[in-house]
Amino acid sequence: MSTSTAEALSETTLLRFATAGSVDDGKSTLVGRLLHDSKSVLADQLEAVQRASASRGADGPDLALLTDGLRAEREQGITIDVAYRYFATARRRFILADTPGHVQYTRNMVTGASTAELTVVLVDARNGVVEQTRRHAAIAALLRVPHVVLAVNKMDLVGYREAEFARIAEEFTAYATQLGVPDVTAIPISALAGDNVVEPSAVMDWYGGPTVLEHLETVPVSHDLSHCHARLPVQYVIRPQSAEHPDYRGYAGQIAAGSFHVGDEVTVLPSGRTSRISGIDLLGEPVDAAWTTQSVTVLLQDDVDVSRGDLIVPSKDAPATTQDVEATVCHVADVPLTVGHRVLLKHGARTVKALVRDIPSRLTLDDLSLHPHPGRLLANDIGRVKIRTAEPLPVDSYADSRRTGSFILIDPSDGATLTAGMVGESFAAPEPVKDASDEDGWDF
Repeated sequence: MSTSTAEALSETTLLRFATAGSVDDGKSTLVGRLLHDSKSVLADQLEAVQRASASRGADGPDLALLTDGLRAEREQGITIDVAYRYFATARRRFILADTPGHVQYTRNMVTGASTAELTVVLVDARNGVVEQTRRHAAIAALLRVPHVVLAVNKMDLVGYREAEFARIAEEFTAYATQLGVPDVTAIPISALAGDNVVEPSAVMDWYGGPTVLEHLETVPVSHDLSHCHARLPVQYVIRPQSAEHPDYRGYAGQIAAGSFHVGDEVTVLPSGRTSRISGIDLLGEPVDAAWTTQSVTVLLQDDVDVSRGDLIVPSKDAPATTQDVEATVCHVADVPLTVGHRVLLKHGARTVKALVRDIPSRLTLDDLSLHPHPGRLLANDIGRVKIRTAEPLPVDSYADSRRTGSFILIDPSDGATLTAGMVGESFAAPEPVKDASDEDGWDF
């Protein structure tokens, strides 16, 4: 890469986006078409795909093979794992997560979309909105993904008819709006033929909107989290105890949100001890201030007990610590999550013992109604849970911070991830449920 090209890319914004959709809706083909038509595929990669396609008797290159890298994926023609791809145009850099469509792999969609600013939900124009489409829309809303693109694919198989596209777009948009998705853009495409993916379609002159790539390049993305609640999860305590640094004690981590300045009064949670920032080291050099996504080492004026998993926050803007967490969750394990289930809760770098006290409701995807007190959540269910933790946690609402408002539940017996949780209210929030068990009877 030339110096001028590198400088140009450094000035472009970064968009993290995920693709989702039902099986055989064409996600991998769309991603392959994006990479191919935007000239983001290396010559040897394209040659390998052409050879693999020819060995299968295909007339041309199967662009889905650019992302389906697992042997089982190529044999079955489906996506199983999340495939991450990195590419760039003159206007923007992209990190793409191609997620599976099978219901049993919905958990992978949660992983891929958890850091995305945009989700592309594909729909087969012949089938329209199906249950998995609604599930993916619900997860996008649950994860607070600010932008959703509905890509109505395989328009070539319905004669490129505007009425088919309009019907599907209206149904999906109404459903996503009910979920609280703030921005939905519908685009008719044919990933196989390349219509409206990178280049405008010559056979859908009734559509006057952007292509998929044009929308990805121009959708507004804000990475300015410097004015959000400042949060620094401590990942490591640095204490060299060397002759050069005999008394050095630094607290290292990546700033999750906001900014920190030398001289700021801060509080360490969950202990509640306070001090002031005496220094900030960034890449081995002292700086006066640091902000979101920078990995720093913070030094404090006082000899405060700080450990991995603690949270450093401004004293004037500290979240409350609690042992009672109420959240909306997506259950991702085959083993059901039940009331009374003993689990480990991982929040940032801290892992604590916890107990599932109640499951107030489960979301019904068809009509977005709430099934009260189901008693358990099965794989891919979305619902509300009340959790009691063995130690107090400093949690934010997920609506305020996707980093410090999220957690996962872990099976203590084998370390498997059970559930992905988002603290606070959401589209699935039921009316508060009052039980006698809320008052006492728990051993934490």
